[in-house]
Amino acid sequence: MLSPVEQFYEDLRLKKIEQALLAEQGPQKRKRGRPRSKKQYFTEDTQAAIIAYNNEPCSVKRNKVYAEHINYPFMKLTENLIHRFKFYYFDYPTREVQHEVIVHLLEKLDKFTADKGKAFSYFSIVAKNWLILHNNNNYKNMIRKRGVEVIDKRRNLTNEIVREKDQEELHEFMNQFIIWLQKNKNIIVSKDRDVKILESIIEIFKRRGDIDNFNKKAIYIMIREMSDVKTQYITRVVNVIKTHFMERYTLYKNDGRF
Repeated sequence: MLSPVEQFYEDLRLKKIEQALLAEQGPQKRKRGRPRSKKQYFTEDTQAAIIAYNNEPCSVKRNKVYAEHINYPFMKLTENLIHRFKFYYFDYPTREVQHEVIVHLLEKLDKFTADKGKAFSYFSIVAKNWLILHNNNNYKNMIRKRGVEVIDKRRNLTNEIVREKDQEELHEFMNQFIIWLQKNKNIIVSKDRDVKILESIIEIFKRRGDIDNFNKKAIYIMIREMSDVKTQYITRVVNVIKTHFMERYTLYKNDGRF
């Protein structure tokens, strides 16, 4: 019986054979949509490699699959995040920052399982949160040490601070709102079907940090798949939750009550 990493390499081998056979058959029917301009660095194979790594008991095989299929995607992921969001408030080179982020990703690597969605989204969030925390702390330390002359005049720091405070407040409110919904779900809605929908929404709220696509259509599809009900029933429950959300949030904003 093959070990998890051995199975990963066997699946990879068979996949390459299949691709080679398709190539021999000539040009395939082109898929609709715009073709990708760049080769992806974080693929389904990367996710499969991570799952194999986590399930593999042999350290030698774990090291092999990490070096060959995980390290480079992690390097590119951290590099892209640093430059895309301009996490530049570090006292050492970007390459060293990348290595620190990757050490953090390695600490979280065993927490990833297939039921947590796409590995790319999961580790992007983990890396980005680390970078935000340390970048902001470094910026505050730099201001304290060097004074206001280091402030980038293009930034509206007052707005940024207010926005950050609002985000923290909303995050804390949502944690309490989830608990309140869980305790009162059979009072908020009465039908078994609606309770099922509400439980699906609560689960999405709990996993909100891992969800990459938060547009309305995608969320409705997720709820429909989890609860197996029609959209019209979902909309009714969502509207009830909206009403409770506004009532509770107003109380929370005004005097901290829930």
